[in-house]
Order: sequence, then C-alpha cells, then structure tokens
Amino acid sequence: MAKVKMTPSEAICETLVAEGIQHVSGIVGSAFMDLIDLFPTAGIEFISVRHEQSAGHMEDAFCRVTGKAGVLIGQNGPGITNMVTSVAAANSAHTPMVIICPSAGTPTVGWDGFQEADTVQIFKAITKAVIQVPHPSRAADCLRTAFRIAYAERGPVLYDIPRDYFYGEIEEQILEPHQYRVSQRGCGDLASLDKAAELLLSAERPVIISGRGVVDTNARDIVAKIAERLTAPVACTYLHNDAFPADHPLWVGPIGYMGSKAAMYSLAEADVILALGTRLSVFGTLPQYDINYFPENANIIQVDINPRHIARTHPVEIGIIADAKEAAKEILKRLEAKIPTPKVNESRLATIKARQKDWEDEIVSLAMVDGNPINPRRGLYEVQKALPENAIVATDIGNVSSTANSYLKFTGKGMHIAALTFGNTGFAYPAALGAQLADRYAPVVAIIGDGAWGMSLHEVSTAVEQNLPVVAIVFRNGGWCAEKKNQVDFYNNRFVGADIPNPESFVPVAIAMGAEGIRVDKAEEVGPALERALASRKPTVIEIVCDGTQLAPPFRKDALKLPVRLLPKYQKLDYRNWDKN
Repeated sequence: MAKVKMTPSEAICETLVAEGIQHVSGIVGSAFMDLIDLFPTAGIEFISVRHEQSAGHMEDAFCRVTGKAGVLIGQNGPGITNMVTSVAAANSAHTPMVIICPSAGTPTVGWDGFQEADTVQIFKAITKAVIQVPHPSRAADCLRTAFRIAYAERGPVLYDIPRDYFYGEIEEQILEPHQYRVSQRGCGDLASLDKAAELLLSAERPVIISGRGVVDTNARDIVAKIAERLTAPVACTYLHNDAFPADHPLWVGPIGYMGSKAAMYSLAEADVILALGTRLSVFGTLPQYDINYFPENANIIQVDINPRHIARTHPVEIGIIADAKEAAKEILKRLEAKIPTPKVNESRLATIKARQKDWEDEIVSLAMVDGNPINPRRGLYEVQKALPENAIVATDIGNVSSTANSYLKFTGKGMHIAALTFGNTGFAYPAALGAQLADRYAPVVAIIGDGAWGMSLHEVSTAVEQNLPVVAIVFRNGGWCAEKKNQVDFYNNRFVGADIPNPESFVPVAIAMGAEGIRVDKAEEVGPALERALASRKPTVIEIVCDGTQLAPPFRKDALKLPVRLLPKYQKLDYRNWDKN
C-alpha cells in the first residue's frame, strides 16, 4: 500500500485497526475528540469508565486473558495522571499496554495552561518507554513503536502526542503488525537447554515453579509432561494459582504470602529448581509461616522472556532467555529422549500426596472455626467450592483477598487475575470487568474487601452500561484489616484509621446503580448465592458479612518494629511500658 493523504487522527485510528484493537477505555476529553469521532466508523468501541484508574486495570486484565495489548486514553493532565496507579500496576505485572496521552498544545507548552502537566516525566519510571510524537507526520510511526516496545518488553508504553497534532494533513502508509514487530519468541540457547535437561535428569529432588509465562503461553500441559517424567512437584508462583492444574497429582499449590505449605516444604528440600516463566520476585519468595522455604543451595534453571529478570533475585545455575512454552517443549523433548515412558517415583509421589492432604486439612480446619457472623476463611472456602472450573477470578489486595491465595484452585480454563506485587487496592473489580470484556461468556468473579470496594464500586455503573455480568463478592469486615493486623501485633491494639464506617449495606447501593444485590450472613448461603448470581448473567454484588476480628498474619513481619517512644508525652505508647498501662 502506497502512502496516501490522511489526517494524523486517521493515521492513529487506522494503526489501531491494523493492530486489531476493538475497544479503547477511558473518559471522554476534548484533547482527543477528533480521534474518537472516528471510532464508531472504524469499528472501535469507546468504553467509558467512571475513573481513569479503572481503565488501566481493565486493560491490564483484558491483556492477561487475550494476550492482546490494551489501549487506554484520557484528557491531557488530570485524565492521564489519574491512570498512574493502574499503569504502575501493569508495569509491575509485565502486561503490554499502550496509553494514548494527549499533552498540552505546542503553542502553549510551558505556560502552565489549563490541564497542563509534564506527563512524560511522571510516566518514565512506571512504563517500559515513553514515546513522544515530534511532528504530526510521525503519528502512526510513533504508535507502531509504542506497540512494538509494549509487546517486546512486556509492559505499558506511553504514547505522548500534543493535542494540536491530531489535526492537519499528512501522507502515511498503514502497515500490518508483522511489518514492524515480532510476535513469536524462540526457545532460547540450545546448549543451555541441553544442560538444563542434564541437570534435571541428575536431580534427586527436582521441583518445578510454574509462573505467568506458562499461563500467557498456555504451556501447562507441557509443564505437566515434564513433571511426570521427573515425578517433580509443581508449585505456582505467587498469585498465579492458575499456572498449573490443581487436580494434577503433582500439584502442590502456590508459594508466597498465604500460599501452600505443601509447595513450601517441597521447595525447601529441592536440589534442582526449574523456574519457568517467572522472575522469582523477592516478595513472592520471602519466608512464610516461619518457613524459610526457598533453598539457598539448590541449582536453579530460570527461564524468562526478559533478560533483565534472569538471576535478578536469586543466583542461577542456568539462565535461559526464552518463551516459556518454546523452552518447555525443548526441555521435554530432551527428557523424552532419555525417559521415553514416565516412571513414577512412588516414594516421592506418596510424600507429595501427604503434603497435599496435610495442607488441605489445615485450611479446611481453619475455615471451619466459627465466626461472627462468618469466618472470612469459610467464605473463601465456600466461594471456591461454588466456582465453575472455567471461572475467571480477580482478586484484590488486603486481608481477605490475599488469604484467597490459600483457597483458590484452578483445574480447567479458569484464570486468576491478581493485583500481584504492586499490591494496590481497588484493582479486582475493574480488572474483572476487563476480563469479562475479553471473554463475554466466561463466569467472572471479583473477590474484594470492603476497603477496596470503596475505591471501585462506582464502576458498577460501567458494568451495567456495558452489560458485563461480573459478580463482585465483597467481604464486609468493617476495616482495613491487613493494617489492623499490624496494629494488633505491633501497636497494642491501638487502631488509628483502620475502621471503615460503611453504609448499612452495599446491596441497596448496587440496586440503585442498576445491578443485582445479595446480602449473605450465613456461611451455608455463600455457595448458593454465588451460583444464583452467576446463573443470572447480570452484574451482581454479593455482600458477605464476615468477622472483622479473624485476621490473617502480617504481610511482612520484617517490615515493622515494635514502637519505641522518647518524648515523655508518648512514653505510654512505648512497647516496653505496655504491661504498665
């Protein structure tokens, strides 16, 4: 196709069409109105949210489900700065995304005009790149660069264009994605793959850690075949509970905060670890339950698509820069050459099964402790039992949401969309909406505490407007309970800012916004309520009234210290004086 005359807005829109973009999320603004005026004719839907942060979380989840980069847009200045948290979260989660960022018009830059902000500097630290359009004729070229980097480096890219650059006349050739970016990654260095297979074959206690890369490439079946050749237990990385099927005999569950002790005890004894599609984050491998489970002397084979993450947190024996699925296929091929038929190590399998049972017994026992009115663990246990195997579950951050790491299991096509290590509240519900946009027929559930719900309940209007039948399961415990636990353990039960005076019920709020609402205050009603909500295929809020005194352990015991007070007026707050007060 030769270059033809078009406006910069048309060049941008046609590039989005070439990329297969079918919707863009944000809030309408004058800065980019010339562009979105083209969307209906181009077949691109504009998804209007209630807060721009939600647009980022929606597109983050949309990409995790589909593999396609999400696109969001906002008014220059405050519209774009409202996206900071969700873009930073996507950056931490390695989710490709393009933010179309109008900036102040070139004639007025530097005059502190209306809605002027230096968004380029703001976003440099939380994106993979910031691409500035230097001239209207470069509008499409720079957008292609943004998509190329977003996919190549697995993260968000800011596409900054002065608002007056949408207008004018340029000559442009619209390219197909294969003409400017690579969509396939290789298997890695062949010699390193040979060494990896040899190391696994020589191991006495190999363990596999399956991560986000396995989910993104749909490589779980290949990981299972590797595990079966070695009778190796498979652990999932922190909050990627969907990285290995929970009904497989070699599954031991997730690691990280509120993860599985079965996985941790398996890792603790490993002599060789195959870490597939994971950066092995610091927070995701910290000691838990007083178990320092990540072995210091194990030989680690780390496979990750990003060379920056190889050996970044743990020294490795073999580092392989590769697509997780392609590398796994090559490792399996080498193992099959040596072990044509899997031979089960019965002794090791018995140990794995015993650990699975011990962990299951422990979390069920904890869930069955009475609560007033509902033990939050019991609520999570009942939710898990009622989830269809193809459910997509978005989880927030906080006491209850994080405890879900103990209970959530995935066996079929279901997915776990979590806030991950950026750990911002208000993630789960807009993420669930994005997941539902990605798969209109899947059952989609968000697990949220009432603190995080206060940050995201306004998007119920978006769910109703877009007919997204997401079920929000709100655990109402009346507090910021993760922080409350810190005040219990470190501040002698002095609660400052931890209690949340919520409305009497969130159900009337949901109904007023056009959704369904269900209040549950009996544990045995949780499962039926969820089944009814999913069957209705309507946006629904389930409010589970749970015990605000039944708290999970602190996120990090090393992050706080007992308070020491030096000024006389604060002496009564000193931990050394608690027994005197």
